[in-house]
Amino acid sequence: MVCARCIRAVQEVVQAQQLPLQRVELGEVILSEPISSAQKKSLEEALKNLGFAFVSDAKSILLQKVKNLVVDTLQNLPLQSKMSWSKIIGQKVNNDYYYLSHLFSTVEGITLEQFIIRHKIEKAKELLFYNELTLSEIAHLLDYSSVAHLSGQFKKITGMTPSAFKANKTSTRKTLDAI
Repeated sequence: MVCARCIRAVQEVVQAQQLPLQRVELGEVILSEPISSAQKKSLEEALKNLGFAFVSDAKSILLQKVKNLVVDTLQNLPLQSKMSWSKIIGQKVNNDYYYLSHLFSTVEGITLEQFIIRHKIEKAKELLFYNELTLSEIAHLLDYSSVAHLSGQFKKITGMTPSAFKANKTSTRKTLDAI
């Protein structure tokens, strides 16, 4: 789940199945009591029908928490100046960053740093698309050291410069779960 609509959709599925729902958060369903394996299987099927992945093993849950943290952090701009992703992720997920980074690479096939960069570039694309901020302001909001640094990463990921993206109104953005 990567947005408020996703949370509502999952909440509706859980309520429709009359499960003991405590709350739904980004990427997580918290039940007030355990459910049977039949209920779990039914919930898993209903969520898969809506395009959601059902994650129940500890490592997958841990990785989902990391992904949710990155997405959530990038929704709350500006980023903290000179923030350390390793410190934020390690503290918020309550686990060693280097273990999480290795696990992320092993399971996802890309590094955690690449995941963060891709999401930062998608956020930059969103901000460029709305044309309300300068590239300098966007670089500052996303905690890039310079416009050149943002532009270099942008071109590496998208194949075009931020200016070319801005000029090309047919440029497509990706949904967060497709990154």
